[in-house]
Amino acid sequence: MSIFEYNGSSLVAMVGKNCFAIASDRRLGVQLQTIATDFQRISKIHDKLYIGLAGLATDAQTLYQRLVFRHKLYQLREERNMKPETFASVVSALLYEKRFGPYFCQPVIAGLGDDDKPFICTMDSIGANIRL
Repeated sequence: MSIFEYNGSSLVAMVGKNCFAIASDRRLGVQLQTIATDFQRISKIHDKLYIGLAGLATDAQTLYQRLVFRHKLYQLREERNMKPETFASVVSALLYEKRFGPYFCQPVIAGLGDDDKPFICTMDSIGANIRL
């Protein structure tokens, strides 16, 4: 069994005309045992940007806290919210920094960019993007 499957999770994202959707399961388990049925995998970064973190639950929570911190620093410095493309680059860089001891998470980023253009992106545990 892979460490990515230890807590069990699934995420899906899709785009439409000027919209997006992101969904996940809410089960937290340890292999085949269910621990909770209300675990949050999708988190709001700001009104038009969401991230879903699949993989090891402890790493997902840690990574989310670090991403919120970086987004708040960006807001203070730039006095605006991050665009989804910029946020995807920040996530990728953060994951690549830890490539020798990675976060066992696979993020899915969904948001609306300029002119409400939908954006979704996923990456592996070392930050290699797949933009759709």
